[in-house]
Formats: sequence, structure tokens, C-alpha cells
Amino acid sequence: MRLSAATAERLPGGVSRPAYDRDAQTIGIVHFGIGAFHRAHQAVYTDGAMGAGDRDWAIAGLSLRSPAVRDAMAPQDGLYTVTERGADGERGRLIGAVRDLLVAPHDPEAVIRLIAAPATSIVSFTITEKGYVPDAPAALADRGGEGSPSSIYGFLRHGLARRRAAGLPGLTLLSCDNLSGNGAKLRGWLGGFLAEADPALLAWFEAECATPSMMVDRIVPATTAEDLAAIEARLGLRDEAAVVTEPFSQWVIEDRFAGRRPRWEAVGATFVEDVSVYEVAKLRMLNGAHSALAYLGLRSGHEFVHQAIADPAIRPLVTRLMVEEAGATLPKGFAVADYAQRLLDRFANAALAHRLRQIAMDGSQKIPQRWLATLEESRQAGRRCPAILAALAAWMLFVRGACGLVDDPMAERLAGLWAQAGTAGITRALFGRDGLFAQYWWADEEDLNSLERLVQGGQPAAGTTR
Repeated sequence: MRLSAATAERLPGGVSRPAYDRDAQTIGIVHFGIGAFHRAHQAVYTDGAMGAGDRDWAIAGLSLRSPAVRDAMAPQDGLYTVTERGADGERGRLIGAVRDLLVAPHDPEAVIRLIAAPATSIVSFTITEKGYVPDAPAALADRGGEGSPSSIYGFLRHGLARRRAAGLPGLTLLSCDNLSGNGAKLRGWLGGFLAEADPALLAWFEAECATPSMMVDRIVPATTAEDLAAIEARLGLRDEAAVVTEPFSQWVIEDRFAGRRPRWEAVGATFVEDVSVYEVAKLRMLNGAHSALAYLGLRSGHEFVHQAIADPAIRPLVTRLMVEEAGATLPKGFAVADYAQRLLDRFANAALAHRLRQIAMDGSQKIPQRWLATLEESRQAGRRCPAILAALAAWMLFVRGACGLVDDPMAERLAGLWAQAGTAGITRALFGRDGLFAQYWWADEEDLNSLERLVQGGQPAAGTTR
């Protein structure tokens, strides 16, 4: 039997339920990218805020491409469960915050109406780093203004224009993705889009809308068929939208909104004047360590994070990356050692089957924030980062195809560089002064030599495959 509003009463008593009347809540948040992370993080906080007494913060969840999430959640009336797995066992919770589900390309007009609705106060995003690229084909097409929108910039342009025409207030736009200064970046990218597409709307956007920066933190592995079967056995209902996550969750938000907002602080969120130290620590220590575990772990034959962090050849490198390399770039007074130990404990959570290949996806979009920023700051300070270099070499081999399929928006370009430069020249082609990533960091001769040795040492012997 499928989970739905009609069957939710059959859930076992150990599963907590929404502490509010779903039918009485109108939509106040429009969210692009209603994947597993959003359902395990922002939607959970919003569900809790409504349970604490807030009204009219239901979420309309939008998918920009695949209908998979809509198809999983719509038959369940937007309901789904979150299962927290830790050393002390499992806890389940039914989430009721999502009230509407749309596939944006299937009904662009409905998306624009939601953004322009008087009750909407917040538009939020978890679309990964590549979803914001301002010169992606969809964004460039939307800039011309012909046809239906297909990028976040096109949808925002039309929705904000209708708000302005109707005399409605501006919106708060929340980027919840792992981008340093995500709010400021979103403001700049959208502003640049509007400067060309609709200069009059740009002035209204800059005066009326807010784009706070934030830091989000929760490990959310992809839900597997085995997870769904285990959850069904425990709940007695089939939940096709179930999410599995760790007990830990953190949300730090710059307190700068255009209008009303949920009281997320009532359920654990932190509002601050400046989120930068939190986001830099998370990007360079947690996310940087995660990426290192992914590429080093896959090279060593591991499948999961908890396996890689238990590897005696990998754990010291990851610890050094966090404490001595990334930690050295953080402000004095930040508790680097304590934060690193908490991260190591979270990585070792064997109850959470977090696949390294999931983390390894889209590496070209992640390494500038996670590794190259640390390398550049360390180069200027005269420090070396051998652990990051080891991870970087593992990534270079990964994008060559050493561990199988490469899922990355730059896969073809990186493969072309490998084919052109070969093992002897790939390091300079990527990280030399004129390399592909030189705008973020270029390696001096000592680091280039170190990287070259690491890459050459990681090559399979002649006549073998791996």
C-alpha cells in the first residue's frame, strides 16, 4: 500500500507526524530542485516551523528537468518520510511541508504564476553548482526572451516582472547550494542576466529583492532500492520519495530578507550577520574532505565514505587536509580541531551508506571552492598543501576514466585535454599559469612537479587496466 494522506494514519507510532493542519497552510515558498537534499534539510526545517505555530509556509516543489520526483511524490499527496540513521539506530518522521509539485518545462506558466502569487515570499534553490551557470544554453536562450523560460533566470524574470506590474513586494531568493557567497553570487548572476534582458526590471530587483547567503550541512546519500524496501518493511507503507540521512543537521543564514520568513530558528537554524566563516569552513573542510575521500577512496577500491575514512592510507591525508591545510585558512579562534573531529565521526557513520561515486559527480564544478581556494590562499602565504595535491591527482586520474564512467559537465573537455596533453603535460594544461583552472589557482614549479609525480605514480602499469 502506498503512503498518502488517506493512508498516513496507518504509520506506526514511532514515526512523528506534522504538528499542524496541512490543508490550512497556503504556499509561501517556491523551491527549484526538490531533490533528496532539500527534502532532508530545508523542507524539514519548514515542516518544523509550521509545527511550532508558523502559518502559510507550505512549499511548491519544482523540477527543472526530470519528472521523477513529481511522479514519486504526487501520488503521495506530497507526503514523504525522512529516516535518520546513526549509531543509536533509526528514527522516522513524516514531512508534510510540500503541497504542490511541478515539472517546470511541462507547465512554465504555472511556475511563473507561483513566483508572482501574492502569498509567495521566498523562492529557494538546490540546483547544484552547475544549475547557476549564467552562460549555459538555457540561460542564454532565456536572455533572448523568445519562447517559454527553461532556466531559473528566465522563470525569475517573468515572475518578478509580474510582481512589479501588480504592485507586489519583492522576494527573498535563497541559494541553498554549496557555493561560497551563494547569495551574493546569485544576485550578481541574476543581475547580469536582467541587465541584458530587462534593464528596467533590474532596478526593481535590486531595490526590492534580497539574496541572503547561507551555509547548509547534512549528509544525504542517494536513496537506494534496498533503502525503499527496508523503509516499507518498517512502516508498512510504500514511500517512493523516502529520504535517508544522518542525525546531524545545520543551517546558518544571513539575516537579510525582503519580507516575512519562517521562524526556522525555532527548530535549530541560526541567523547571523555574516555567514562567511561558516560557509568557508564547511566548503574547505567538510566538502573538501568529502571530495578527497571520493577520489582517493575510489582509486583504492572503496565504495562508501565510511570505508574510505577507515583506510589507514587515506584517513591521515584527509585529517591533514582539514586541520593543517584548510584549517590554516580560517580565522584565528575557529575551533578547527574540534570541527575536524566531529566531521571524522560523521564520516565514520557506517549506518549511512554514502556512496563515494555520488560525491565524485560534477567535480570540475566543485574543486574550485573545495580545494583550489585553499591552494591559492596557501600559495600566497607560502604554505604547501600535500594532502590536497594528492586528492587533486586522484581527481585528475578520475576524470581520465581510471575509475569508470565520468559524470561531469566538463567530461568531454577534460578527456580532450588528457588526449592532447598526455600524462606528461596534463598537469600544466589544467593547473599551469595558462591552465584551464588558472583563474582559481595556478601551481608553481614545486607543486607542478609534485602533481606530475603523483599522477605518474597513479597510472596503471603497462598492459593493465583498472
